[in-house]
Amino acid sequence: MTASRLFDRALVRLTPREEGEDVAAFLQGLLTNDVTKALPVYAALLTPQGKTLFDMFVWPAADGQLLLDCEAALAEELVKRLSLYRLRRKIDIAVDPGLGVHWQKEAGDGGAADPRLASLGQRWIAPVSDSDEAADDDYRAHRLALGVPEGRAELGDILWLETNAVELNGVAFDKGCYIGQENTARMNWRSKVNRRLVVVALELSDEKRRKAAHPELALAIDHLRVSDIEPALVPVWLGKAFVED
Repeated sequence: MTASRLFDRALVRLTPREEGEDVAAFLQGLLTNDVTKALPVYAALLTPQGKTLFDMFVWPAADGQLLLDCEAALAEELVKRLSLYRLRRKIDIAVDPGLGVHWQKEAGDGGAADPRLASLGQRWIAPVSDSDEAADDDYRAHRLALGVPEGRAELGDILWLETNAVELNGVAFDKGCYIGQENTARMNWRSKVNRRLVVVALELSDEKRRKAAHPELALAIDHLRVSDIEPALVPVWLGKAFVED
Protein backbone atom coordinates (compact mmCIF):
# COMPACT_ATOMS: atom_id res chain seq x y z
CA MET A 1 0.00 0.00 0.00
CA THR A 2 1.27 3.46 -0.88
CA ALA A 3 1.88 5.64 2.16
CA SER A 4 -0.82 8.30 2.27
CA ARG A 5 -2.11 8.93 5.79
CA LEU A 6 -1.15 12.09 7.64
CA PHE A 7 -0.84 10.93 11.23
CA ASP A 8 -0.10 14.50 12.30
CA ARG A 9 -3.68 15.44 11.34
CA ALA A 10 -6.97 14.68 13.08
CA LEU A 11 -10.64 15.33 12.40
CA VAL A 12 -13.04 17.24 14.62
CA ARG A 13 -16.69 16.48 13.89
CA LEU A 14 -19.47 19.04 14.44
CA THR A 15 -22.92 17.48 14.59
CA PRO A 16 -26.32 19.18 14.99
CA ARG A 17 -28.27 17.58 17.83
CA GLU A 18 -31.69 18.70 16.68
CA GLU A 19 -33.47 19.59 13.47
CA GLY A 20 -32.93 23.18 12.42
CA GLU A 21 -29.55 23.56 14.07
CA ASP A 22 -27.10 24.87 11.48
CA VAL A 23 -23.47 23.86 11.99
CA ALA A 24 -22.28 25.83 8.96
CA ALA A 25 -23.88 29.01 10.30
CA PHE A 26 -22.13 28.45 13.63
CA LEU A 27 -18.71 28.17 11.99
CA GLN A 28 -19.47 30.98 9.56
CA GLY A 29 -19.40 33.43 12.46
CA LEU A 30 -16.07 32.12 13.72
CA LEU A 31 -13.78 31.19 10.83
CA THR A 32 -12.03 33.31 8.20
CA ASN A 33 -13.45 31.56 5.14
CA ASP A 34 -16.94 30.96 3.77
CA VAL A 35 -18.06 27.52 4.89
CA THR A 36 -21.54 27.83 3.34
CA LYS A 37 -20.29 27.31 -0.22
CA ALA A 38 -18.26 24.57 -1.93
CA LEU A 39 -16.07 22.56 0.45
CA PRO A 40 -13.34 21.80 1.39
CA VAL A 41 -11.93 25.24 2.17
CA TYR A 42 -8.86 26.38 4.06
CA ALA A 43 -9.65 28.60 7.04
CA ALA A 44 -8.50 29.75 10.45
CA LEU A 45 -9.81 30.62 13.87
CA LEU A 46 -8.24 33.89 14.98
CA THR A 47 -7.89 36.01 18.07
CA PRO A 48 -9.99 39.20 18.19
CA GLN A 49 -6.84 41.03 17.03
CA GLY A 50 -6.61 38.89 13.89
CA LYS A 51 -3.74 36.66 15.00
CA THR A 52 -3.69 32.96 14.13
CA LEU A 53 -4.85 30.39 16.68
CA PHE A 54 -5.70 27.37 14.52
CA ASP A 55 -5.56 26.75 10.77
CA MET A 56 -7.66 23.96 9.30
CA PHE A 57 -9.59 22.54 6.36
CA VAL A 58 -13.38 22.40 6.55
CA TRP A 59 -14.96 19.32 4.94
CA PRO A 60 -18.61 18.42 4.31
CA ALA A 61 -20.19 15.42 5.99
CA ALA A 62 -23.60 13.77 5.98
CA ASP A 63 -26.74 15.14 7.64
CA GLY A 64 -25.55 18.71 8.10
CA GLN A 65 -22.34 17.74 9.83
CA LEU A 66 -18.92 19.28 9.14
CA LEU A 67 -15.40 17.95 9.66
CA LEU A 68 -12.36 20.03 10.59
CA ASP A 69 -9.04 18.66 9.35
CA CYS A 70 -6.60 20.07 11.92
CA GLU A 71 -3.32 19.38 13.69
CA ALA A 72 -3.69 16.21 15.77
CA ALA A 73 -1.73 17.71 18.66
CA LEU A 74 -4.18 20.62 18.85
CA ALA A 75 -7.44 18.83 18.12
CA GLU A 76 -8.68 18.66 21.71
CA GLU A 77 -7.67 22.29 22.24
CA LEU A 78 -9.68 23.25 19.16
CA VAL A 79 -12.68 21.32 20.51
CA LYS A 80 -12.49 23.24 23.80
CA ARG A 81 -12.15 26.59 22.04
CA LEU A 82 -15.12 25.98 19.76
CA SER A 83 -17.16 24.73 22.69
CA LEU A 84 -16.67 28.09 24.41
CA TYR A 85 -18.40 29.78 21.48
CA ARG A 86 -21.18 27.21 21.24
CA LEU A 87 -23.12 28.66 24.19
CA ARG A 88 -26.66 27.19 24.06
CA ARG A 89 -26.49 25.87 20.51
CA LYS A 90 -27.38 22.21 20.13
CA ILE A 91 -24.14 21.11 18.48
CA ASP A 92 -21.84 18.26 19.46
CA ILE A 93 -18.12 18.99 18.94
CA ALA A 94 -15.64 16.14 19.33
CA VAL A 95 -12.59 14.50 17.80
CA ASP A 96 -13.56 11.59 15.53
CA PRO A 97 -10.87 8.92 16.12
CA GLY A 98 -12.33 6.65 13.46
CA LEU A 99 -11.35 8.88 10.55
CA GLY A 100 -7.98 9.86 9.15
CA VAL A 101 -6.68 12.44 6.68
CA HIS A 102 -4.86 11.17 3.60
CA TRP A 103 -2.69 12.93 1.03
CA GLN A 104 -0.91 12.27 -2.23
CA LYS A 105 1.20 14.52 -4.41
CA GLU A 106 -0.49 13.63 -7.69
CA ALA A 107 -4.12 14.28 -8.54
CA GLY A 108 -6.29 11.18 -8.70
CA ASP A 109 -9.75 9.79 -8.15
CA GLY A 110 -11.59 10.12 -4.86
CA GLY A 111 -9.77 13.11 -3.38
CA ALA A 112 -10.06 16.88 -3.42
CA ALA A 113 -7.40 19.27 -4.65
CA ASP A 114 -5.78 21.19 -1.84
CA PRO A 115 -7.80 24.44 -1.73
CA ARG A 116 -4.65 26.50 -1.12
CA LEU A 117 -2.70 25.45 -4.21
CA ALA A 118 -3.42 22.68 -6.70
CA SER A 119 0.32 21.90 -6.75
CA LEU A 120 0.07 20.84 -3.08
CA GLY A 121 -1.66 17.66 -4.23
CA GLN A 122 -4.93 16.17 -3.06
CA ARG A 123 -6.43 15.22 0.29
CA TRP A 124 -9.20 12.85 1.29
CA ILE A 125 -10.79 11.41 4.40
CA ALA A 126 -11.13 7.70 5.10
CA PRO A 127 -11.70 5.34 8.02
CA VAL A 128 -8.49 4.60 9.90
CA SER A 129 -6.88 1.22 9.32
CA ASP A 130 -4.04 -0.73 10.89
CA SER A 131 -2.53 -0.89 7.40
CA ASP A 132 -2.32 2.90 7.01
CA GLU A 133 1.21 4.08 6.26
CA ALA A 134 2.47 7.52 7.20
CA ALA A 135 3.06 10.15 4.51
CA ASP A 136 3.77 13.01 6.92
CA ASP A 137 7.44 13.39 6.01
CA ASP A 138 6.79 13.41 2.27
CA TYR A 139 3.93 15.87 2.69
CA ARG A 140 6.01 18.24 4.80
CA ALA A 141 8.91 18.18 2.35
CA HIS A 142 6.60 18.83 -0.61
CA ARG A 143 4.73 21.62 1.17
CA LEU A 144 7.87 23.44 2.25
CA ALA A 145 9.46 23.02 -1.19
CA LEU A 146 6.50 25.05 -2.47
CA GLY A 147 7.02 27.67 0.24
CA VAL A 148 3.76 27.00 2.10
CA PRO A 149 3.74 27.30 5.91
CA GLU A 150 1.19 25.44 8.03
CA GLY A 151 0.31 24.76 11.66
CA ARG A 152 0.84 26.59 14.90
CA ALA A 153 4.61 26.19 15.04
CA GLU A 154 4.94 27.96 11.69
CA LEU A 155 1.93 30.30 11.73
CA GLY A 156 1.00 30.83 15.33
CA ASP A 157 0.64 34.23 17.02
CA ILE A 158 1.09 36.36 13.90
CA LEU A 159 -1.55 38.18 11.90
CA TRP A 160 -3.46 35.90 9.54
CA LEU A 161 -2.72 37.95 6.43
CA GLU A 162 1.01 37.82 7.21
CA THR A 163 0.85 34.04 6.77
CA ASN A 164 -0.02 34.64 3.07
CA ALA A 165 -3.61 33.61 3.79
CA VAL A 166 -5.07 35.67 0.94
CA GLU A 167 -2.81 34.09 -1.66
CA LEU A 168 -3.51 30.63 -0.18
CA ASN A 169 -7.29 31.10 -0.34
CA GLY A 170 -7.69 31.14 3.42
CA VAL A 171 -9.95 34.17 3.81
CA ALA A 172 -13.20 35.44 2.30
CA PHE A 173 -13.71 39.19 2.32
CA ASP A 174 -17.30 39.02 1.09
CA LYS A 175 -18.76 37.07 4.01
CA GLY A 176 -20.15 38.31 7.31
CA CYS A 177 -18.27 39.01 10.50
CA TYR A 178 -16.01 36.49 12.21
CA ILE A 179 -13.53 36.65 15.06
CA GLY A 180 -10.64 38.93 14.06
CA GLN A 181 -12.47 40.15 10.96
CA GLU A 182 -12.17 43.88 11.63
CA ASN A 183 -8.37 44.03 11.72
CA THR A 184 -8.03 41.47 8.93
CA ALA A 185 -10.30 43.43 6.60
CA ARG A 186 -8.61 46.71 7.45
CA MET A 187 -5.18 45.31 6.63
CA ASN A 188 -6.45 44.04 3.29
CA TRP A 189 -8.19 47.19 2.15
CA ARG A 190 -5.28 49.38 3.20
CA SER A 191 -2.69 46.96 1.74
CA LYS A 192 -0.85 47.01 5.06
CA VAL A 193 0.73 43.55 5.02
CA ASN A 194 4.18 44.70 6.08
CA ARG A 195 5.57 41.30 7.05
CA ARG A 196 5.23 37.86 5.54
CA LEU A 197 6.21 34.28 6.22
CA VAL A 198 8.77 32.81 3.84
CA VAL A 199 10.56 29.47 3.68
CA VAL A 200 14.33 29.93 3.68
CA ALA A 201 17.45 27.77 3.80
CA LEU A 202 18.23 27.08 7.45
CA GLU A 203 21.74 28.42 7.06
CA LEU A 204 20.33 31.76 5.87
CA SER A 205 17.59 31.97 8.50
CA ASP A 206 17.54 34.91 10.90
CA GLU A 207 17.14 33.32 14.32
CA LYS A 208 15.39 36.42 15.66
CA ARG A 209 12.78 36.20 12.90
CA ARG A 210 12.47 32.41 12.80
CA LYS A 211 9.10 30.84 13.53
CA ALA A 212 10.11 27.21 12.99
CA ALA A 213 13.01 25.11 11.77
CA HIS A 214 13.14 21.76 9.99
CA PRO A 215 16.78 20.65 10.27
CA GLU A 216 16.06 17.37 8.47
CA LEU A 217 15.18 19.45 5.39
CA ALA A 218 17.69 22.24 6.05
CA LEU A 219 14.80 24.71 5.94
CA ALA A 220 13.25 27.30 8.23
CA ILE A 221 10.23 29.58 8.20
CA ASP A 222 11.07 33.22 8.90
CA HIS A 223 8.70 36.11 9.59
CA LEU A 224 10.30 38.98 7.67
CA ARG A 225 9.56 42.53 6.69
CA VAL A 226 8.53 42.63 3.05
CA SER A 227 11.31 45.11 2.33
CA ASP A 228 13.88 42.61 3.65
CA ILE A 229 12.76 39.61 1.60
CA GLU A 230 15.09 38.71 -1.23
CA PRO A 231 13.23 38.14 -4.54
CA ALA A 232 14.72 34.65 -4.81
CA LEU A 233 12.82 33.66 -1.66
CA VAL A 234 9.42 34.57 -3.06
CA PRO A 235 7.54 31.53 -4.45
CA VAL A 236 5.78 31.90 -7.78
CA TRP A 237 2.30 31.79 -6.25
CA LEU A 238 3.19 34.73 -3.97
CA GLY A 239 4.98 36.83 -6.57
CA LYS A 240 2.10 39.05 -7.71
CA ALA A 241 0.96 39.92 -4.21
CA PHE A 242 4.53 40.56 -3.14
CA VAL A 243 4.98 43.12 -5.92
CA GLU A 244 1.71 44.77 -4.91
CA ASP A 245 2.91 45.07 -1.31
